[in-house]
Amino acid sequence: MRNTLLKSLAAGLMAAAMPLAGVQAAVTVLGWPGGPEETALRAVADIYNGQEGLAEEDRVEVLFFARDGFWDKLQADLAAGTQAFDLNLIATYSIGRYAPFMEPVTLSDEAEAVYGESVLSTMQFEGNQYGVPTDLSLHFMYFREDLIEGLLGDPAAAETYGDISEEYLGTRLEPKAPDEWTWDDYAATALYFTQAVNPDSPTRYGTVLQMQNLLFNMMVWQSTARSYGGNWMDDEGNITVDSEAYRRGLELYKLLYDAGATPADSTSYEFPEANAAFVSGQVATMLQWNGAAGELTNPETAPAIADTVAIVAPPSGDEGRFTHIHGLGFGLNQNAPNKDGALAFLQWLSTEEAALAYAANSGAPALTPEVVAAIADERPDLVQLGEFAGEYGYVMNGATGANALSVYELQAQHFTGYWTGQETLDEALSAVASGMESLLTE
Repeated sequence: MRNTLLKSLAAGLMAAAMPLAGVQAAVTVLGWPGGPEETALRAVADIYNGQEGLAEEDRVEVLFFARDGFWDKLQADLAAGTQAFDLNLIATYSIGRYAPFMEPVTLSDEAEAVYGESVLSTMQFEGNQYGVPTDLSLHFMYFREDLIEGLLGDPAAAETYGDISEEYLGTRLEPKAPDEWTWDDYAATALYFTQAVNPDSPTRYGTVLQMQNLLFNMMVWQSTARSYGGNWMDDEGNITVDSEAYRRGLELYKLLYDAGATPADSTSYEFPEANAAFVSGQVATMLQWNGAAGELTNPETAPAIADTVAIVAPPSGDEGRFTHIHGLGFGLNQNAPNKDGALAFLQWLSTEEAALAYAANSGAPALTPEVVAAIADERPDLVQLGEFAGEYGYVMNGATGANALSVYELQAQHFTGYWTGQETLDEALSAVASGMESLLTE
């Protein structure tokens, strides 16, 4: 059944690509359709094609398919040995699925200076570089600056804050600036700005958590565990999620949920629902994807809060400050009919010239401070993106493997089960550890 499905998907994908495949005189790039990624890819392809002396057979043509089912179609096509495209989109969390059908690549000599080591690692698998990281996603801590300034400047409020932190966290804390927060500081602040805990709070909720049984919500949450020293596996390949680090991270969300610091229906929330809650003006803080910045700071889309929203990196734990990162990028099809031309384009795509052009045309590359300075006025969001990725970015050990998405799905099932009271913490961690043992050793 599976083989039949893969063949069917491959046939459909290859048939759709036939007009380009039949005239493979150019480098064909399969990209992510719609949105800023398509806009940016088309723009840099035009710039590349405008170079003097570029051979006709090395010109770049772009190819797009619907987002729905994109990754399954890509896997089927690559597995079938397609020659319909030379370069294809890859993502950090799925590189392992496609690596058997792709070739490692060598980027330009500028690549490390342009992106930095941690960003380049989002396109690596088993020690090899498989692509150029064109777009990056990570997490920002969004907060209401007006509310935090009011708390920091009010001695009576600080006293109440201390009482709340002592009651709920077992230690008396003082209010801090968000850029200095530990996860305990974040929790205490969230509790303080929750009317169910502090009736005098100007907001109903201190935070909004994304707790739906959804793999991408695990990516948002897991920086708590990582900051306490947690990881998927150790260097020997042993699964390490049943640990104190994971327990503390999971208990943090449970504490906030049970105290009413996040809406009661947060167990059905993901990206849009969390944004809607924050935009309402009834939430003080939110850990959210960087992609929300445009909406949350735009007076047209967030009139109640846009002028008061500020951004810092996620809070720190015992082992430091971290943010999950994953990227989209482009890699080389093992059966590419024009490998030389494809590699030449990848080399150029990993240069400063190409990265800045991609950013200037709506892309979201994470660039080093030296490089992003050139477009800081036009794209201030990329300044923090590059800074946070370089200083705090991480990829869990094993999170680029073939079954990475299945691991996130497994975690979402059981960790949401714990938060909603369907499983104990021990049961959830045991089930996840056992399932990961099978998924990551296949």
